[in-house]
Amino acid sequence: MAYYNWILAFHVMAVISWMAMLFYLPRLFVYHVEHRENEGFVQVVKIQEAKLYRYIGIPAFWATLLSGTTLIALNPALFKSGLWLHIKLSAALALLLYHLSLGFFLKRLAQDRCTKSGRFFRIYNEIPTLLMIIIVTMAVVKPV
Repeated sequence: MAYYNWILAFHVMAVISWMAMLFYLPRLFVYHVEHRENEGFVQVVKIQEAKLYRYIGIPAFWATLLSGTTLIALNPALFKSGLWLHIKLSAALALLLYHLSLGFFLKRLAQDRCTKSGRFFRIYNEIPTLLMIIIVTMAVVKPV
């Protein structure tokens, strides 16, 4: 347990990095679909989208998953501390599914096959905020 707080600190940093990608990539999708007619702009945005997902999002996701799993493995009593952890992990699973959906949209946009609107991606961009509220509340307040 000597390293528990160090792993926890790393976990928080990994989550922040992952959330940055989850918040920003849909915004790039908005710019992408709203400027489809500007080929040069779209080519630049495609590069930004791919780099953000591959070089920040994927490593940050794995760092989050591995550090979070390690924290639970080091302290399995967390599962007996109340429903809060189960709610938090369910919301984290929903974030994982959201992450995968962004990968799906990334591929569709890269192939110029996405028909979603800027409005769709603006609304879709609110999902990680709602899940973050649940996750942070459960982790800090532990209400249940």
